[in-house]
Amino acid sequence: MKLDIIAGARPNFMKIAPIIAALEKVSNSIQYRLIHTGQHYDKKMSGNFFEQLGIPEPHVNLEVGSGTQAEQTARIMERYEALLLERYSERSDSEAWESQNKSKAPFSFRRGVGGEVFSGMSNWVLVVGDVTSTMACSIAAKKLGVGVIHVEGGIRSNDITMPEEINRMVTDSITDIFYTTSEVANENLRKLGHDESKIRYVGNTMIDTLLKNMPRLIKPQAWNDLSLKDKKYFVMTLHRPANVDEEQQLKNLIEEIVKGANGMPIVFPVHPRTAKMLKGIGIEADNLHMIEPLGYLEFNYLVKNSFAVITDSGGITEETTVMKVPCMTLRDNTERPETITMGTNELVGTNPDNIAPYMKKLHAGDWKVGEIPYLWDGKTSERIVKDLLKL
Repeated sequence: MKLDIIAGARPNFMKIAPIIAALEKVSNSIQYRLIHTGQHYDKKMSGNFFEQLGIPEPHVNLEVGSGTQAEQTARIMERYEALLLERYSERSDSEAWESQNKSKAPFSFRRGVGGEVFSGMSNWVLVVGDVTSTMACSIAAKKLGVGVIHVEGGIRSNDITMPEEINRMVTDSITDIFYTTSEVANENLRKLGHDESKIRYVGNTMIDTLLKNMPRLIKPQAWNDLSLKDKKYFVMTLHRPANVDEEQQLKNLIEEIVKGANGMPIVFPVHPRTAKMLKGIGIEADNLHMIEPLGYLEFNYLVKNSFAVITDSGGITEETTVMKVPCMTLRDNTERPETITMGTNELVGTNPDNIAPYMKKLHAGDWKVGEIPYLWDGKTSERIVKDLLKL
């Protein structure tokens, strides 16, 4: 089997790391290329994740960079299609290839650390999650007759205003094999008419990464700088357009969170998207500490030892569920309902007025304990590779 593995943005990296580790154990049976689309291209959002999670240097970086949704989608499709159609066996280095083919696809090609990597067309492309790269590479592959495998297929927020929801819908409509995280996702796929033979309930690869790295978590510099104490601070992340793209909405949310924290420190690693908006707000509070984005090991150290997490991320709600940390999600919907029905997450909404009652519940010690969903056991990637071998 010749398999392409696609990673484009920070949420993807946690999901592919354990799959690659499992593939390395069967390298004689499955050849793979790791392809970084370059959708997240700065080191804070991309590079250190590869280092910390032991992900090998990508065989190819499509280097798509920033742009609108349409611009990124178009560049990813164009460059991934070129990769599938080109033959690299005669190219000895990326510089020579780029100089000869700049007009066709200006991206870099490298041979993998483990030696030769296959060239030309793959048999299958494995995409994860719901970022632009997931959808774009699936479309490019499918149009060339390459089979599509979607890890984390079937999840739905049912909010068509979210770019991620559109990515999920399009990707799942052309997927050949689904590896799913929950029975809810399975049922979503059945309702769409997908045959049961295409659906494999395997668990959650992001939890594989979390459990593997729990002993390796790193205390960030912010711990000492802010004199943080175990279970005596909040962690907050915000990046969704509904929360951060309008200054007054962002200001109102933060003010309510600051007020509800009762003086407890709030550690806020600021996403680049959010940082741009915060400049115009001028919000300050003694207990609000805005810091640079953190690496995976540092961020999850903060989450694990926090009093609670306030977020609009989907993936973080899965991690807090496994770590048994209370979590408030500032969204009106979620594609991960099991984190609410089973886990430690509560859906607060985007209305700032909703925050106070949940804060009171937290401080009163009335938050639910939660349980870990079925098959979120750290062995999902092994089940995926075992099934890939059958293909």
